[in-house]
Amino acid sequence: MRARPAPVPLLIGGLAALRLVAGAGSVAAASATAPSIGPLDPPTVLNLLFGWSFEPFPTLGIVAALLWWRWAVRRVNAVHPDHPVPPRRTWTFVGGQVAIAIALMSGIDRYDTTLFSVHMVQHILLILVAAPLIALSAPVTLLLRVASHQTRQHWILPVLHSRVMRVLSFPVVGWLFLAAVLWAAHFSPLFNATLEDPFLHDLEHALFLTAALLFWWPAIALDPSPWRMAHPVRAVHIFMQMTQNTFLAFVMINVESVLYVHYATVVRSWGLSPLDDQRLAAGLMWIVGDVIFIASIMLVVRGWFRSEERDSGRNDRRAAVQLAEIRIREQRLAERLAQERGDPGT
Repeated sequence: MRARPAPVPLLIGGLAALRLVAGAGSVAAASATAPSIGPLDPPTVLNLLFGWSFEPFPTLGIVAALLWWRWAVRRVNAVHPDHPVPPRRTWTFVGGQVAIAIALMSGIDRYDTTLFSVHMVQHILLILVAAPLIALSAPVTLLLRVASHQTRQHWILPVLHSRVMRVLSFPVVGWLFLAAVLWAAHFSPLFNATLEDPFLHDLEHALFLTAALLFWWPAIALDPSPWRMAHPVRAVHIFMQMTQNTFLAFVMINVESVLYVHYATVVRSWGLSPLDDQRLAAGLMWIVGDVIFIASIMLVVRGWFRSEERDSGRNDRRAAVQLAEIRIREQRLAERLAQERGDPGT
């Protein structure tokens, strides 16, 4: 009987240690773990969209953020009517808050500890939707504009220029932090622990959002930062994160055992098997992640071209002004020479 060839023998063999840490022996562990009971009905479009539950912490946080934004925008627009806050920044900020609300309070939250694929949708919304939208709204810029001079000088600017902020805002640090959070969360006992403990679950979401904001902050580069990347470097920054995200999904999709005991033991009479659900989650991370990262790279490249066009136009205008000044000086010199030649005969 001919042995079935492994799909990716070298790669999966090299990552066997990660499998052992995260999921090896899951059947034995499952027998020692009390099974949890999932929802009786499978997820549908209706119960995912309308099955909302308003938890205190995310609800208060989102409401407070939206109220502060509304107050700050009105104040800045009243004080600086000639330079109001661009409406698109309000729309992106609201969009980021809506993405957080959908991830944490919609019907998605009801199924995140039952289906890994639904949990992955949560992570995609937080890391690849909410975080870049918030970064596009430039909240630090709005904070600087709405704050008083004393508050800016004594509190905000010292924090932005502090050594800790210089480290956290360094693009390589943000890139590594997000990558480390993703790998540590998915290939360590932490992930399974978050499925069993609601507090750890909320902490995981906060960690994902924080790491994503640190990654997208220098990539989008609308807010002031101690570090600035040129457009080509920003495109590479995003591309490299896409590469590691794809590799992580590739590893997960080829693992042949259930990584997390919780999903292996949850009781439900509907849906995919835990292993197929895990592969669906990895597929979502791969495909949706690549689409969003590629779209982000295209936007950065588009911004690069527009910046080059603005710089080219600015240089052309500067050269035209300089040329006009040279022509004026030449004309004055010619008039002076002509006047000097005409003086003896006058």
